[in-house]
Amino acid sequence: MMRYLLMGALLLAPVPLAAQNLTIGFGGAVTSTDPHYYNAIPNLAVARHVFDTLVGRSPMAQAQPALAESWQRISETVWEFKLREGVRWHDGAPLTAEDVAASYRRVPNVPNSPSSLAGYLRMVNRVEVVDARTLRIHTNGFYPILPTDLATICIVPQRLAETATTEDFNTGRAMIGTGPYRFVSYMPKDRTVFERNDQYWGDQQHWQRVTIREIPNAASRSAALLSGDVDLIDQVPAADLPRLGQDPRVRLNQVQGLRLLYIQPDFSHTGELASVTDNDDKPLPRNPFLDVRVRRALSMAIDRTALEQRVMEGVGQATMQWMPEGTYGYTPDLRVAPADVEGAKRLLAEAGFPNGFRMTLSAPNDRYPNDSKLAQAVAQMWTRIGVRTQVDALPWSAFVPRVNRQEFAIHLLGWGSTTGEGTNFLTNVVSTFNTERRTGNANAGRYSNPTLDALAQRLSGEQDEAKRQSMLQDVTRMAIDDVAVIPLQRVINYWATSRALQYTARMDDMTIAMGARPAE
Repeated sequence: MMRYLLMGALLLAPVPLAAQNLTIGFGGAVTSTDPHYYNAIPNLAVARHVFDTLVGRSPMAQAQPALAESWQRISETVWEFKLREGVRWHDGAPLTAEDVAASYRRVPNVPNSPSSLAGYLRMVNRVEVVDARTLRIHTNGFYPILPTDLATICIVPQRLAETATTEDFNTGRAMIGTGPYRFVSYMPKDRTVFERNDQYWGDQQHWQRVTIREIPNAASRSAALLSGDVDLIDQVPAADLPRLGQDPRVRLNQVQGLRLLYIQPDFSHTGELASVTDNDDKPLPRNPFLDVRVRRALSMAIDRTALEQRVMEGVGQATMQWMPEGTYGYTPDLRVAPADVEGAKRLLAEAGFPNGFRMTLSAPNDRYPNDSKLAQAVAQMWTRIGVRTQVDALPWSAFVPRVNRQEFAIHLLGWGSTTGEGTNFLTNVVSTFNTERRTGNANAGRYSNPTLDALAQRLSGEQDEAKRQSMLQDVTRMAIDDVAVIPLQRVINYWATSRALQYTARMDDMTIAMGARPAE
């Protein structure tokens, strides 16, 4: 690692690399170290230092061997996985197929999960342990993307999968993995610390000690990098990109990301909604968002290109769908259209709101690039069509529990389709919330469309690849036409490092020490 000390107007002077310590500035909050607790990128990224997955994922979101050295489909409904030889847990015990099976049993049963990872196992019927190094996963029908889905779920020891609580992971008692780093400490809203696992089965890691510091304030992250307090930051502030890009002390790394920033109204209430009123501040007797004309009007009023140019400033791309071009599920005809203010007003009038109404848009202010600014800009666009909108922007730690309790009338959120294909968003965000079917785990607005659910179910078992792609595009069009969500921007992922480092940019937005290395 190379660190720098600011000496007047001089460039930062390097500290010897021998220290082998890496300090990362996280923009997101790590709410738990339990790898199965919350399907959120900061949590998953932290867990990935200690725990491995059965199937790995490359920086470009492609499945690759990890704890499983190979896999094959042996029938339409059975996949066989062979575990890598010689893998041991941090306490010295050998990895076995029983550990994998127990981990998958635990995932759907983690109490109080804000967003369960169970959706990645939705088609799993049972896990058969053949021997210590062989397991067979039986699915409910043909399921070609099972290995891709499994790349999100960390494997923990069987004894911990069956007994450990989320608090056991947070305190470190259950932080025993097979990963490249050993757990040292976790301080919520502050930092997580790891030490290198010198017995790791994979490539030896350069960093002896890794510290992940939570720095939600964008300006503070940039300042920490420039002062040498951290070596690497994610969620590089858009306003700082030009300055950092020209600074000889800094190296920028970027890639088109898989995260969509979107707005979703509340579908869970039929009557009055908190913070939605008529123009005299009297509660509306019925939830206006249940009328698709209102939802379409709100979407039509948004100038997405202006948001890209004036708000996102290089870290976002206007979109009308959830997947970027070139990925599986991208729908070419869903193009960004110009804002139509007059058309939006006509739709509102048809829905019974010729004079509009008032409401509050809720958003985080420290989770995504320019999240609160994006919400403010959208609120201004809605106000122009008569929907007078104010913004309530909250820290992520306060926002998450409330959005998952359906306390907001309408909210801004982000979702990264980390599997690199469109069924991820479809299953988790716009499919009906159903714990038995393990769908809609991140559907905070509780949108529900039985026709869409039925098509999604048929699509998951379709064996003809061309037909399956066409069905996925059809269901994407259906969701967008029904305004299940209002797409705004796809995030372009940026990382900034000291000049002494290189970082391999990842489409899945994960910031991990394994991707950082000394510059050559």
